Amino acid sequence: MAIDRRDFLKLAGVGGAVFASGLAGCAGMSMKQDDFYFVQLSDTHWGFKGDALNPDAGGTLQKAVASVNALKVQPDFIVFTGDLTHTTDDPKERRRRLAEFRDIVSKLNNKNVRFMAGEHDASLDNGQAWKEFFGASYYSFDHKGVHFIAIDNVSDPAARIGEAQLAWLKADLDKQAKDAPIVVLTHRPLFDLMPAWDWATKDGAQAIALLMPYRNVTVFYGHIHQEHHHMTGHIAHHSAKSLIFPLVAPGSKPKREPVPWDAAQPYKGLGFRSVETETPAKITEYPVKA
Repeated sequence: MAIDRRDFLKLAGVGGAVFASGLAGCAGMSMKQDDFYFVQLSDTHWGFKGDALNPDAGGTLQKAVASVNALKVQPDFIVFTGDLTHTTDDPKERRRRLAEFRDIVSKLNNKNVRFMAGEHDASLDNGQAWKEFFGASYYSFDHKGVHFIAIDNVSDPAARIGEAQLAWLKADLDKQAKDAPIVVLTHRPLFDLMPAWDWATKDGAQAIALLMPYRNVTVFYGHIHQEHHHMTGHIAHHSAKSLIFPLVAPGSKPKREPVPWDAAQPYKGLGFRSVETETPAKITEYPVKA
């Protein structure tokens, strides 16, 4: 199926614990052979403790797994876009948290799961422990006519992609037609959203420059714990909600800070998204059940 970028993504928020987005269609309808959808989860921060922000920190990830397992039609694949675990200075504790996260998500019915690191997972040891559990920190793959590129902008503690990875990105893109549908997956935003809050990538502009000649590019990222949409030229960037606690909107407070837990709406601002490649767009709510 040829995917027109104008139809490639239509995002909408839905109530409750979940943010769902769709290229089109819904999980309950029969899909054409080349149509597919994937699920993005982000910022699970396994190992975080803080009742003021999430008294269910030890249970939210399991609820998300159960919600994905309960989807009427399973996605083609699932991707976690970073901060699988909460940061720790202790290398043994870091590995213990990564192992526990891996064991929890192994309960997903869909075993086609791809992982990306966040700075909480990787910046203190240049991604060494993360790679022991999940392999390469940047990679690309193709699925039903769409080229996916996972970029690592977290293993370098200076929040850089780095010259070697940028050279790899250029070589990978050189193999693609200029009108190829391309999805970029990353943790930090590639553009300067709020550099003072670490919501940027130091050399992200170089990655965007490499992507700019390609007409059908969409970027999905995490890190900022909320829905946000931005355009750099014709390239759309969309952030995912977190599965641990939301953060305030960029620039809305003097400092970056979490949104306190609301007992009346305990999972408000938390959730995952599904992205579907069928048109016209239709949004379906997938609640995470308490």
